[in-house]
Amino acid sequence: MTTSREGPRPLQGPDLPDSGGGHALSGHVRPLALVTGVGRTVGIGAGVARELARSGWDIAFTSWRSYDERMPWGVEPGAADSIGDALGELGAATVAIEADLADPDTPARIFDEAEARLGGVTALVMCHCESVDSGLLDTTVESFDRHFAVNARATWLLIREYGRRFGGVPGSGRIVALTSDHTAGNLPYGASKGAQDRITLAAAHELAHLGVTANVVNPGPVDTGWMSEQVREVCRERTPLGRLGTPRDTAHLVDFLCSPRGQWINGQLLMSNGGLA
Repeated sequence: MTTSREGPRPLQGPDLPDSGGGHALSGHVRPLALVTGVGRTVGIGAGVARELARSGWDIAFTSWRSYDERMPWGVEPGAADSIGDALGELGAATVAIEADLADPDTPARIFDEAEARLGGVTALVMCHCESVDSGLLDTTVESFDRHFAVNARATWLLIREYGRRFGGVPGSGRIVALTSDHTAGNLPYGASKGAQDRITLAAAHELAHLGVTANVVNPGPVDTGWMSEQVREVCRERTPLGRLGTPRDTAHLVDFLCSPRGQWINGQLLMSNGGLA
């Protein structure tokens, strides 16, 4: 299922960033960011999409209802419409795409739909994940394979599709992936995220001829509704500022990396966890 709001429009307001990448291309047309994993209004993906829209991007975003149905938080009714409306209020044209990233044909379809509705993709921001807690002894082969299909293979296929199609101004292209350093008790998630990191960092070198930067962001534990009160307390105690991370904390860094000012940061795995120890 795909829903969309009107196509690319000129940027409004006096602050038009230069054409070195990120927020505006030559001609002051809003560039397009493709953000995956935007299924809930309280999620990191939605926070990133809002921040990019605020900075002058149009947004194509994906979600997958069947994943949320399997998770403790369940499906948020009307989330795609609510997120799309919020982005529209910030001046962004949007398209919402329901996408099963366990299907290897899905990444090409996502790009087809985004391009048909809003034009070429300038920034690819990957916030999607498969995350089901299990360890060395109780992880099933099915779960292990699903984690690698969504977190690693889909990342590769999205980046490959982006690299094959990118036609933007050299220096304007951006790739950002969100990761995690979980391992014990969260084996398939942590292992597949580690593979995702290597794929993304390779893009910084293999797509250098396109003038595209690629970075990985580890946001640390962010409270998007999944934490128990015990987890919240432990995270507060382990963070120097004594608070939990928020989606907007992550979004601020992603927004910077996608801006002209973030161009020199490339091929990095960046920690944005408030100093969690």
